[in-house]
Amino acid sequence: MAGAYDTEQKRMIDRIKYIVFRESRDAGGTFINGQWIAGKIHHTTRFVTEWWEKSYDQCFTDYSNAGRKLKLSQVSQDIIHKASGRQGKSCSIVAKEIGEEPKKYVTGRTINNYRHREGLKPFHVIPKPLKSETHISNRLWLCDWLEDWTEEDFLHLAPSDKFYVWLVRRSNYQNDKIWALGVEDIEEDERYREMGQNQICIWIFIMFTCKRLLWLIKDKGEACTGEYFHDRILTQNVIPFLNNEENAIDPDEVTFVHDNVPCM
Repeated sequence: MAGAYDTEQKRMIDRIKYIVFRESRDAGGTFINGQWIAGKIHHTTRFVTEWWEKSYDQCFTDYSNAGRKLKLSQVSQDIIHKASGRQGKSCSIVAKEIGEEPKKYVTGRTINNYRHREGLKPFHVIPKPLKSETHISNRLWLCDWLEDWTEEDFLHLAPSDKFYVWLVRRSNYQNDKIWALGVEDIEEDERYREMGQNQICIWIFIMFTCKRLLWLIKDKGEACTGEYFHDRILTQNVIPFLNNEENAIDPDEVTFVHDNVPCM
C-alpha cells in the first residue's frame, strides 16, 4: 500500500528509514523485520526489503540524464556546427536550412537546446574601435604640438573637425547574434558590424574659437573632395569667419587646426 503523500521527497526519506531500521535490527533489535517496518512506514514488505540492503547514496534519484533525448541526424548536426561563428545564423534560420534537406524537420527550440548542450554561447557583434592607430597618432601629435602653449595662446586657437550622421535604421539585434564557443572562434570579419555601402549620411564641419562656433553641412549631391573642402569650406566660410574680429580675438594671431595640419 502506498503512502498518502507519495512524493519523491517522501520516498527518499522512507528509503533512508529502511536502511536505519535494518541497521538497528542488525545491532540487536530482533523484533524488527520487513513486515514491522512496512507497517510503520506504510509501504509494502517487498518495497522495504528491496531497499534496506542498499547504501544511503542509492536513496537519491539521479536526474542528470533525465529529460527528452535530443534526436538530430549527423547531417543536421553538421549544418549547426557549420553555422557556428557566423552572423545571421539564428536558431530559426538554421532550422529552415535543415528543413531544406529531404525528410528533415527540426524546430528553432531544438537547435537552441543542441547549441547549449554543445557549449556554444550567443555573442553579439562587436563594434569596431573608433580610435585607429592613425587617430591615436594624430592625438599624440596634437598634444606634443600644444605642450608649450600658454593660456593666452589657447585663446587664439580655432580647432575644427568633420563628422558624419548616418541616416540608417538600427539593425536587428537578433541578427547580430553569433553562436560560438568563444570570441576567438569568430573571424574578425564576422566579429565587427559592417556598414552597408552607399548609405545616406549628413556631412558636418564644425569649428570654434573662444568667441564663436561655426558649423556647416555639406551641400546635397556634392562629393567630399579636396577641391570642395578648399573652395566651399575654407575659402567661402572658414577664412572670412576667422578674419572677422567678432569671431576671433585677433585675426592676425588666430591658428586654424584641422586634421593635425595648422595653417593661417
